[in-house]
Amino acid sequence: MNGGNFTHPILNMSQDQPLPEEQIKRLEGAPPYGDVAVLIPCFNEAVSVGKVVNDFMHFLPGAKIFVYDNNSTDKTAAIAREHGAIVVSAPRQGKGNVVRQMFSEINADLYVMVDGDDTYPAQSAADLIAELKKIGADMVVGMRLSTFQERSFRVFHQFGNKLVANLVSYLFSIKITDVMSGYRVFSKDFVKSIPLMSKGFEIETEMTLQAIAKKFLIKEVPISYGERAEGSYSKLSTFSDGILVLKSLFMIFKDYKPMVFFLYLSAVFFLTSVSAGIPPILDYVTTGFVAHVPLAILATGMGILSVLSLSIGLVLDTINKYHNENFELLRRLLKKRAQERAPVNRSPTACPPS
Repeated sequence: MNGGNFTHPILNMSQDQPLPEEQIKRLEGAPPYGDVAVLIPCFNEAVSVGKVVNDFMHFLPGAKIFVYDNNSTDKTAAIAREHGAIVVSAPRQGKGNVVRQMFSEINADLYVMVDGDDTYPAQSAADLIAELKKIGADMVVGMRLSTFQERSFRVFHQFGNKLVANLVSYLFSIKITDVMSGYRVFSKDFVKSIPLMSKGFEIETEMTLQAIAKKFLIKEVPISYGERAEGSYSKLSTFSDGILVLKSLFMIFKDYKPMVFFLYLSAVFFLTSVSAGIPPILDYVTTGFVAHVPLAILATGMGILSVLSLSIGLVLDTINKYHNENFELLRRLLKKRAQERAPVNRSPTACPPS
């Protein structure tokens, strides 16, 4: 099986209906993590991808390991295949494009997503999975900021991560520490119902924001974040990708918190209107004439914009609530249909490529 003729894999490992305990005991030799798909997006990670595949095979026995090769110019695909991974070609450049392809093509009960640079510890995967199952979370994030190496983060990356995390925490009233971690575990419900639009490295931030906006349960679990192997380099651009992250934050805040967003905007227009309107008002009170005509025009315009912004926020907030209600009803319907169609006992098997 090679990347050339395996471009549309479907991993049929769903087990929506839990088996009775006595039936589980009869499944001799059943792999402990047979319902887990490990997704590894890669671009030129030949130095480390082999070790990453080996480590996850060791610490998650029975899991299917998928390496999505994003037009690598080195031997990433060949090395991953040699180490036992299922290699899939991802022709659209950009990590966000790769993640969307992975989510649409792979069907499993649980998903582990990890970078192929060997900076995330495979031995923590079982703990992340256990935490997700324990609390019924939809996304468990490997939080890197508690334990890391001296050269784990590039210049400004840690600062930028904290800045975005603080903005997210403030704007969405939720405590988030690490919005850019590439080590995450997802439920099937999250993977199959979340809308993702990002093309590049802002995809992690978008996943966090979408999970918050759609009221999925998120949990952060501290992990030990390592350094890249010698000869490996980061593809993340500090400033251009940072701008894309902030843009994603801005757009999702506008789309999913329209009342708060336009209320802030209305307040800015209102304060500007008041500030510009004070001199014309004083003119009229003291002399009966308005000497500061431009300021009067500016104050009037800002006042109109303030009212319009508040009105837009009210309308969009109503539409957003209606959208969220429909999204929640759709999720429930999909869960119900999946449970009705699920056989009592299914063993994890990989379907042939279409």
